[in-house]
Amino acid sequence: MERMNREHSYIIAAVTNDLHQDQRMQRICTTLQDAGYKVKLTGRRRHGSRALPPQAYEQTRLRCWFERGKLFYLEYNLRLLLYLLGQSFDAVCAVDSDTLIACFVAARIKGKPCVLDAHEYFSETPEVAQRPVVKTIWEAVARWIIPRLRHCYTVGEALAEVLSKRYGVDFETIRNAPLKQVAPAPSSVVHSDRPFIVLYQGMLNAGRGLEAMLEAMQMLENVQLWLAGEGDLSEELRRQAQTLIGQDKVRFLGFVPPAELPQLTSQAHIGINLLEAGSLSYWYSLANKALDYIHAGVPSIQMDFPEYGKINEKWEVFTCIPDLSPGAIAAAVRALQQDRDKYEWMQEQCAIAANELCWQNEAPKLLNLYERVFRTHADRR
Repeated sequence: MERMNREHSYIIAAVTNDLHQDQRMQRICTTLQDAGYKVKLTGRRRHGSRALPPQAYEQTRLRCWFERGKLFYLEYNLRLLLYLLGQSFDAVCAVDSDTLIACFVAARIKGKPCVLDAHEYFSETPEVAQRPVVKTIWEAVARWIIPRLRHCYTVGEALAEVLSKRYGVDFETIRNAPLKQVAPAPSSVVHSDRPFIVLYQGMLNAGRGLEAMLEAMQMLENVQLWLAGEGDLSEELRRQAQTLIGQDKVRFLGFVPPAELPQLTSQAHIGINLLEAGSLSYWYSLANKALDYIHAGVPSIQMDFPEYGKINEKWEVFTCIPDLSPGAIAAAVRALQQDRDKYEWMQEQCAIAANELCWQNEAPKLLNLYERVFRTHADRR
């Protein structure tokens, strides 16, 4: 498809967040817009949502009465469906199963293609999998709609294989990799004026191993934990930090704009991405923070799950731990803190891995997929 034809193709992508922290969708929408498509990203406006920074693509947010739970998802999909039916578009992209009903129905009514971008194994996320009735509903939605889609993709090869087998449709892999840039100079191991900094970036939610990380901090000397984000556990973690170790060893940084994260990450010595093994969504994940750490030249502690293990076999940029025990976490931090030769080797490997695990290598896959979306649709007309 020539660029002049792309300019007549209008893509609407839908998420349930308020668009501020979604780095993956910012990259995807910018790439499609820069390639000549007209793109709009649709999310929701929450109570207290801040004004959105300008982007190359259009942005809109739907306001809902309900903030969470079944009533929120029902209301949001109804509002999204009505919104989409009032728009002229050439393709719609549902981001995860929680926008799939509205996107699929609107696309069918208008005779347009629907694409699925699965950021995670939605029916196996902790907040869904631990509630049998809720899981049954979302799995029914997925089994009804996904086999009827022709174009689906997700964040990692392991998850793509699992989803393809489960729903009988091919999922492609488009990693959530950062744009390759000249990285800020990372921190070195030895600093005379400040402690060894451990950074977590992301939502402060259940299942992320943050409670265990705080317990591990009691076993570590000259180490400071930085938490960049907010979430359902924000207040509980603040109380736990105060009770266990005091405020001087933990800094709560709040939400950090995506544009500022690389500079912040480069100030840390190591990053962490700790996840509970009981969640299949976590087990098959490839979190964007894992690749962000690599691009900042920061070795990190990851779980010994398929995607992280596969990357580490090739580049040795992670320390992978088998479980979330505070002892295992503390030992991993201490090893990187004390072994300067290994640490510097991992920094060098980060620079090498970043050349391959970058958005410049993923963007062509995305553009190729949408070329086929519109070509296939045109052939069927």
